[in-house]
Amino acid sequence: MITLGVIGIGNMGKAIINGVLNSNFSKEIKIFAYDKNSSSHAELKQKGIKFTDTAIDIVKSCTYVLLAVKPQNIEDLLSEIKNAVTEKTVFISICAGISAEYIEQRTLKDVKVILVMPNTPMMLGVGASAVSKNNKVSESEFKFAMSIFESCGLAVEIPIDKMKEIIAINGSSPAFIYLFAKGFIDYAKSVDIDENSALKLFAKSLEGSAKMITSSGMSIDELIQQVSSPGGTTIAGLEEFLSNDLTGIVKKAANSCTKRAYELQK
Repeated sequence: MITLGVIGIGNMGKAIINGVLNSNFSKEIKIFAYDKNSSSHAELKQKGIKFTDTAIDIVKSCTYVLLAVKPQNIEDLLSEIKNAVTEKTVFISICAGISAEYIEQRTLKDVKVILVMPNTPMMLGVGASAVSKNNKVSESEFKFAMSIFESCGLAVEIPIDKMKEIIAINGSSPAFIYLFAKGFIDYAKSVDIDENSALKLFAKSLEGSAKMITSSGMSIDELIQQVSSPGGTTIAGLEEFLSNDLTGIVKKAANSCTKRAYELQK
């Protein structure tokens, strides 16, 4: 029986647990959990999740330990559990900006660390997670970690030295997309189009556009061109985005995400 301990049961921790519980390998795993507000998780307890009294109990009971706390709380947590960490412990961290070296320095030299950048669509089972590992993690251990996040959506391995840079691409990008969507919904309201109808149409357009990106075989530039008839309405709108350097703004936003990720580690 594989033991998985989850420290921090916020939206992401709960989503990961539910993904595992709904997977085809759920019967092979015993899940333990710890949260300062464990009394508010009656639903998970009813599903068979065993809540422990302390974070230390998680590390003592489990081979795989998922760190799902806020990055600003990780230092105190690692200080609390470090004496319970052994060479068999496999940390799986979803704490943005926290490196494997950071965890090693505060727990055990050469500890096994898997870093993951998930995103909030995971709460609906359609997450996108970037996953990496340090060189102490075995292939079988990494395969198990990948299966956890594949149970919540898509999981893709990336180099461990790009885990901060990837945040803007899949971790933070949903917020940017929601802001973009808000602009169109606000426009719809300003011209007296029903907000709910506009929301449904735009959301479906996002869904379809994503499918075109992944399945049409066309490049991004080709897809843009396909929608843009010469002298048409799309071109008129695109010219506004281009003249205001939309792609440059996106790059600046991504760079700000990455900068903050490095700051969180200090």
